[in-house]
Amino acid sequence: MANTLDIRRRIRSVKNTAQITRAMQMVAASKMRKAQAAAVAGRPYEEALDRVLGALAGHVDANEHPLFQKREVKRELIILVTTDKGLCGPLNTNLFREVAKTNPLQTDFFGIGRKGNQFLARTRRNLVADFPVSETPLFKEVRPIARLAVERFLTEEVDRVSVLYPRFVNTLTQVPTFRRLLPLSADLPESKAAEAAAPSEEKSDKIAISGGFLFEPSETAVLDAVAPHYISYQLYKTLVDARASEHSARMVAMKTATDNAKELVKQLTLEYNKVRQASITTELIEITTAQLAIE
Repeated sequence: MANTLDIRRRIRSVKNTAQITRAMQMVAASKMRKAQAAAVAGRPYEEALDRVLGALAGHVDANEHPLFQKREVKRELIILVTTDKGLCGPLNTNLFREVAKTNPLQTDFFGIGRKGNQFLARTRRNLVADFPVSETPLFKEVRPIARLAVERFLTEEVDRVSVLYPRFVNTLTQVPTFRRLLPLSADLPESKAAEAAAPSEEKSDKIAISGGFLFEPSETAVLDAVAPHYISYQLYKTLVDARASEHSARMVAMKTATDNAKELVKQLTLEYNKVRQASITTELIEITTAQLAIE
């Protein structure tokens, strides 16, 4: 049985650890609220962008546009979004399980996050490029990633581009999710409505009105400009969502660690009291025995 000095040292060590995990929990909670606020703030813009692209897809032959063309998937590019730091529970492990299901001979990877890059290197998968992204993602950091993915799709180096990231459901739940970036889908808001609406007047070569939008110089020209931006924004929104998942998972993991540390302190305190009581009892017995011997 350990002596009281060793137990006191363990209690002090566990209490110090609990203070650290508690502080990390509070920091993660603050970052999670900011990430959620950023995701919510971008929803009106996202909805407007969906409406614009949907209106365009409904008034041009989207299947003729190179970013909408569907091909037989012989090779796929996956953008893997993980964390740079650990201590976030099974968040990264769940993503790695999904990566393990892919065919390494037919899959290329872009890495965002140090943990994912290390896993891809360790499992000898084809990591084409890795991109550093700040803790609070910036749109200018996302555009080069989306641009390179679009180039590889247009040159037919890959037939599909997807993002694998931890989708934020709630504070306790983050689901590893594949989200397709390319080819774009013509089944967007307003596209069906635009197809169903019969034009009452002949369209001009330079001006077209659809779904409440005025397109200049033409729908095709606007689609060429909007589609790459749409892809960049979808990737940016995914990164914001992944950051919210990361901070939520870390907050829950640190809360669990703090609770476990408190429980361990209770157990150690009980053990300390038992050892101390046994020591006192032994000393009393020795004193009593010595007193009886003297008498």
